[in-house]
Amino acid sequence: MLTQNRQFQWFSEPSYLYPLVPAMAATVLKEAGHDVHWNDAIVRGWDFEQFFAYFKEQRPDMVIMESKTPVIKKHWRLVKEMKGMMPECKFVLMGDHTTAKPAESLEHCPVDYVFTGGNYDVTARALCNHLEGEGEMPPGVWYRNDRGEIVHTGDFELNFDLNELPFHDRDLTVANRYFEKWKKYDGFYYTMVGRDCPYAKCTFCSWTVTHPRFKTRRPELLLDEIGYLIEEHGAQEIFDDTGTFPAGSWLKKFCDGMIDRGYHKKVLVTCNMRFDYIKNPEIPVMMKKAGFRKIKSGIESANQRSMDILAKGISLQDVVTGCKNASKAGLEVHLTTMVGYHWESREEAQNTINFAKDLMKKGYAEMLQATVVVPYVGTGLYYHGLEHDAFRFDPFDYDRYDMTEPAFKTPDMTPEEVMAMANSLYKNFLDPRFVARKLLSIRSWNDVSYVARGAKAVIGHLKDFSGVRSHADASQSLT
Repeated sequence: MLTQNRQFQWFSEPSYLYPLVPAMAATVLKEAGHDVHWNDAIVRGWDFEQFFAYFKEQRPDMVIMESKTPVIKKHWRLVKEMKGMMPECKFVLMGDHTTAKPAESLEHCPVDYVFTGGNYDVTARALCNHLEGEGEMPPGVWYRNDRGEIVHTGDFELNFDLNELPFHDRDLTVANRYFEKWKKYDGFYYTMVGRDCPYAKCTFCSWTVTHPRFKTRRPELLLDEIGYLIEEHGAQEIFDDTGTFPAGSWLKKFCDGMIDRGYHKKVLVTCNMRFDYIKNPEIPVMMKKAGFRKIKSGIESANQRSMDILAKGISLQDVVTGCKNASKAGLEVHLTTMVGYHWESREEAQNTINFAKDLMKKGYAEMLQATVVVPYVGTGLYYHGLEHDAFRFDPFDYDRYDMTEPAFKTPDMTPEEVMAMANSLYKNFLDPRFVARKLLSIRSWNDVSYVARGAKAVIGHLKDFSGVRSHADASQSLT
């Protein structure tokens, strides 16, 4: 799972998130008259042999791939091998890692262009148009000049008006292949009205590297897109994967529009949300009336010291208040937590696990998600780790940023104990009280399917964090 994945992980029971920005790149390139082939080998379950056969058959002029720190070296090897098969083909790498270290990929593989910034769609369209003699090379592109020197077109820009973008071409990008394990309905589709978070200061978040400034579309355009998905694709459930869904007057206009258009009776909506945005109890009530089902929110630590180091900008009381307000309004709360910070003791890490479990046992949270801290290259947390000599391994050993082991040393825990701490959170789903609550919530076949998928996912997560896998044992497949 690569694209749209804020936390990279090899999964025992994978789900496939719709790669919204690359999918928009495919959409606008097709709209501009280019012949576009969308091939997500990850979701198709292809191995390298199948992928290379497809590449040789299609003989594209350009291949554009999004990468991330744990697989950047795999992509370097992939580009080198494919360039050997077809030297005339142009290759592009993009993502948060290439944004942080753009020259690095040009130094380690024969890639032709490296994009920086998160607006891959706009950059890809401008580059392709430029190569066909239309317009200038877009800002934020790194490449080699005629003398083989690494040069670039300046800093990337985020001044493009997102309101000008079309709806995603769901047929071209085979959007019905993508889903979350927590979906209720098969007619599940992704949207992304904003890029990416209006706060954009959290030091652990890789999206602050590619989208340091927030941009959003008008609420009317998201409403139009939801209407299109209902009418043309039979959508029953929407997940808007903006890093943080817009709040304030924007949110009110959107909720009013959902009700006025009757969409609140046709689709369920889920979004990512900060807890300080729902401290006012009237807001989750408004969202519930407008058809919202769930909010995903992070409590990256239950220790205020850690929240401050991470520049999270909220208090633990904000978390409790937000969870209470949302659950009282009838919204499901999906909590995400992390363990393995280099400054946190075992006791502090256990505080986070206990805090999350307590919220769930009280009925203030419906789902818990635990991950091991990964300081992605370019984030504030990455530089904090370098400054404090906190890495367990060579920081340039990028393959090991894959969550099969902790990246940081900790004061009093072994790597195995850190993994076990994450594992322990998922055992909460085996608690008889939680199981009983889930069984009593079943009202339809969709509920049965949801609970069954959830049980399968829990078993998978218990496997994912069952121990520290050696680097040699970790999956080497991009699929």
